Amino acid sequence: MERLRQRADFLAAASGLRVNTPAFVVQNRRRNDDGPIRIGFTVTKKNGTATERNRIRRRLRELVKRVDAVSMRPHGDYVVIGRRAALDRSFAVMLDDLRSALRILDRRHPG
Repeated sequence: MERLRQRADFLAAASGLRVNTPAFVVQNRRRNDDGPIRIGFTVTKKNGTATERNRIRRRLRELVKRVDAVSMRPHGDYVVIGRRAALDRSFAVMLDDLRSALRILDRRHPG
């Protein structure tokens, strides 16, 4: 897995499919190349101070590390947008939320 870093990639993923959970939103876009799975994280300023936003981002990164890469589509871009609820929500519950969000995206994806 690689990280998304370019703004254009984040904007392209925003035009794809999305699944909402209480602690985060997962956006997905399928690419037409043979590159690896790429993932990006974002947490807006309305979610709190820089310390709180960084904590949300760290929790989201750890979630993605613990979920199986098999549950993500190859040649896809994923963006995880953190919400303030990610500060207080149980890590195990958030992990289940991410797994179910990836399953929903997999079912919704054409082809």
